[in-house]
Amino acid sequence: MNVYDFDGTIYDGESSVEFILAYLRQDIKIVQFIPGIVKAMFKYQRGTITFDDFMKNYASKITDFFAKNNVELMPLVKSFWDRHEKQIKPFYAHVHRDDDVIITASPEFMMHDICERIGVKHLIATDFDIKTGEVKRACFREGKIPCFREVFPDGVIDDFYTDSINDKFLFPFAKRVFMVKKHKITQIK
Repeated sequence: MNVYDFDGTIYDGESSVEFILAYLRQDIKIVQFIPGIVKAMFKYQRGTITFDDFMKNYASKITDFFAKNNVELMPLVKSFWDRHEKQIKPFYAHVHRDDDVIITASPEFMMHDICERIGVKHLIATDFDIKTGEVKRACFREGKIPCFREVFPDGVIDDFYTDSINDKFLFPFAKRVFMVKKHKITQIK
């Protein structure tokens, strides 16, 4: 099986950030949550909070906003991918296999539609309750290992594609590792 990180790897961008920015164009009221999300992101990058804490902050702020404003999330996700599907990098069509796996820190609710569109049957992503913001599974950095092993206990990764050294924890499980920078792909293992 081939395994792919999503944002920056097969998708040219950061889908979660772009989703919020796209919604911002529809409803300016969401801007009130941007400073808190950015603050949490900086705290995470400095190491003063964990990824789980960041996701709880992000998830709870977004879900609170959507709940308070009676916004149906899934039609927004579909509309987002209608406009952003074109950001799937061309190389993916050439390497796609039926047993591909996407493993991503992006929220699971955002990923189902795009995975279906590009023919990916196996998705491992950060899972949080879109009503409460509770993080059920954080799929980031070393957290990707237990997430992968939960779904594929004996899975062997043929080719692993990523854009970030943050995924180094999965490198030992792959026969070959490819670093993707924009449209350049370099085998590093």
